[in-house]
Amino acid sequence: MSLKFAIIKERKSPPDRRVVFSPQKLAEAREQFPNAEFVVESSDIRVFPDEAYAKLGFKVTDDISDCDVMIGVKEVPIDHLIPNKKYFFFSHTIKKQPYNRKLLVAMLEKNIEMFDHETIVGNNGFRLIGFGRYAGLVGAYNGFRALGLRDNLFKLPKVETLSDLDDVKRQLDKITLPNIKILLTGTGKVAKGAKEILDHLGVKEISDALYLTSQFMEPVYVMADVMEYAKRKDGKVGSTEEFYVDPSGYKSNFMAYAKETDYFIAGHFYGDGAPYLFTREDAKHPEFKINLVADISCDIDGPVASTIRPSTIAEPFYGYDPKNESETTFDAKNAITVMAVDNLPCELPKDASEGFGDTFLKHVIPAFFNNDKDGILQRSKMTENKKLTKRFSYLQDYVDGMD
Repeated sequence: MSLKFAIIKERKSPPDRRVVFSPQKLAEAREQFPNAEFVVESSDIRVFPDEAYAKLGFKVTDDISDCDVMIGVKEVPIDHLIPNKKYFFFSHTIKKQPYNRKLLVAMLEKNIEMFDHETIVGNNGFRLIGFGRYAGLVGAYNGFRALGLRDNLFKLPKVETLSDLDDVKRQLDKITLPNIKILLTGTGKVAKGAKEILDHLGVKEISDALYLTSQFMEPVYVMADVMEYAKRKDGKVGSTEEFYVDPSGYKSNFMAYAKETDYFIAGHFYGDGAPYLFTREDAKHPEFKINLVADISCDIDGPVASTIRPSTIAEPFYGYDPKNESETTFDAKNAITVMAVDNLPCELPKDASEGFGDTFLKHVIPAFFNNDKDGILQRSKMTENKKLTKRFSYLQDYVDGMD
């Protein structure tokens, strides 16, 4: 079966320079799947220029209407959706986001088969592809950049001005950290990306027990998973599996960490009904020590009380005044400095694109040619024949505008 794939132009504003396949990775895909044809829609903002694809023999064109499968990163504007096609992009609809309801409705009306990158999961339900590692890398770096600027310790350049991850690490080699204690929550791709930055800086990783009871003459960090910062209300031993299925029987144990932490990197996944890590009341506590938060998870008005709005790549930092529960300048006295950029991987478009392409080629493209033997496409397909698929039928009231 011969299939025609299009790498589509990103049209969302502000511009996103990422792409699912770098020219090199697309050439690998062509080699692995001779029955696939890959076409590149011309773009003047993509991190890899049109010429880089053309040089490797790919057709670069403004007309992709004869392609079967459209592969992009961000939401496609409704007036650019081509009916009766298969689309891959982040639709930001699976949590019933109000601002994209019309997009999902339009895809149903146009008989589009929608595959959301977020819904591409293995048998175990864990996501197979994403930009999480790069969010973690950039988020942790940005936090250190805020620290340097706020306390006049050092000046790190913005990631978006640097060429790639190697360049980011070269900048970090120039700085010296004070003796701070750093808490990193999470164990997934985001947290591991942040950990890469901490390890590159030579920050010493220590156990929870030591972190919570000792002081150090050097910067240290602890990587805490959900069973450390959340505990069962009845005092029994909990489990991560139980917590993810139903977190209602748990309460936050975060204050123990907050009393010992200077810089908090939030790299955890937050599920509905889970206890907040710290509340606005907690932040007022005289022993609450955190004064810098890099909130990579970026849930607004949620589990991290100081995250009252997302910040932007242009203006990445703001301050949270715990006493008045209000926003202030990022370097205000007694404020918590907040970094809550919600599109961090955009700052590292080349590395993020290369990493994404690796996983997309490994997990998604083969499914089109092996009869979807692992169920990848079946599980991730949201719409078909102008209807929601069974797995996504919970979105029906959202589509109907009743949610």
